[in-house]
Amino acid sequence: MPFPSIRLAGLILATALGLPALAATETPAPAQAQTRDAVAAYEAGHFDMALKGFAEAAQKGNRLAQFNYAMMLLRGEGTPAKPQEALVWLRRAADNQMTHAQFTLGDLHERGGLVPKSLEEANRWYERAAKGGHTQAQMALATNYFTGRGVPLDYGQAFAWYTKAAKGGDGSAQYIVASYYERGYPGIVERDVEQAKIWYARAAAHGDPGALAKLRSLLEESLRAKSQM
Repeated sequence: MPFPSIRLAGLILATALGLPALAATETPAPAQAQTRDAVAAYEAGHFDMALKGFAEAAQKGNRLAQFNYAMMLLRGEGTPAKPQEALVWLRRAADNQMTHAQFTLGDLHERGGLVPKSLEEANRWYERAAKGGHTQAQMALATNYFTGRGVPLDYGQAFAWYTKAAKGGDGSAQYIVASYYERGYPGIVERDVEQAKIWYARAAAHGDPGALAKLRSLLEESLRAKSQM
């Protein structure tokens, strides 16, 4: 069956220096130069050369190469598609603490098809990636806690993970955190209009017109309140 490209398209173009969402504790990556050359070959359209380079670097333990090799096998780039072999290398990259591979496994389990659909398994992978600082995983986990998908409904956990994603620069998370502060949730967060303004402003800086409208509304509300004092 065709592999779903949503969320995964273009990830192989990550630089050989590493993805921004890798685990916090880093050691020099094995086969770094070989992986960098394979990325350059891929970007130049030399898929056969890229596949060979990624395969060799993956065998040496480079997690970016493991992930990119898995993606090429999955998509059938430079080779006939080999989804089961791709899953083996994707899992190796995930076990090698590559947070984007962990997030991708979560996404696959949430969608089903290539692997058995399991929200519980998806959330386990999302949590591993989220703890490593992967903002998409933090958002996915937060949303699942907010809706109770594969985990117990928990607005507190949702807020905690939305906040981490917001601090990581995710505009949608920033809007959601702002709305938490604007309304206040007993036992989770006190109403704090000033914090709401800060987070709406950050979301607005990402080009969110709804956040900008909310920010203007709160600023006007504050000005009215001051004028009546």
